[in-house]
Amino acid sequence: MHEIMTIEEVAAYIRVSERTVYDWAQKSELPGGKLGTTWRFKRADIEKWVNDRLSKEAAVKSGSKKAATASFVLTRERVVLLDHPSKKEVLTQLVDLLAETPFVKNRDALLKGILEREELMSTGIGFGIGVPHVRIDSVTDLVMAVAVSKNPVTDYTSLDEAPVQIICMLAARTDQHTKYIRTLSAISSRLKDPDVRREIIASNDPAAICKLLIDSEQ
Repeated sequence: MHEIMTIEEVAAYIRVSERTVYDWAQKSELPGGKLGTTWRFKRADIEKWVNDRLSKEAAVKSGSKKAATASFVLTRERVVLLDHPSKKEVLTQLVDLLAETPFVKNRDALLKGILEREELMSTGIGFGIGVPHVRIDSVTDLVMAVAVSKNPVTDYTSLDEAPVQIICMLAARTDQHTKYIRTLSAISSRLKDPDVRREIIASNDPAAICKLLIDSEQ
């Protein structure tokens, strides 16, 4: 995976136009630098920028952790416990769970979108958490599935190199930007609590894991 990204790669990663990335870079709103006349961006800087932005938007839009976590579209039926999976096995199983919902119209298109997103940049955000996500036309509403691996997913690279064990997959309709960002923010905020992470990994009860993720009053 390349450590240096182009404007095109950053635009695809954060789902905005190349012109928007250029404007943000010109205004120093996005971390980057010029090599001659060409903008280049460090992958780690972009990951950090995205995570910081998500956290800020969560605080502004939700007003409280409970309000943010209430936006999760998750049920116990979409929580799966695994043992020694590969990254692709985890992603495929979560896509299959989402494809069982009425919100996903094309399972293969969703899997393709998720895998392409991961090829661009791993969604291991640190703290042992992976958040594969995509907005795609074949999804009619935001939906979520979760995998918990009792052992680390060894080929799931992460920003802080911590082994990934909790994987939360989000799929949303292309135009659901606000709800999508709010939910990503809530996941990140909730799972930054080490006690919540430990309880989730130790649990063998999908219903309890679901409650830990969506109920802030633990």
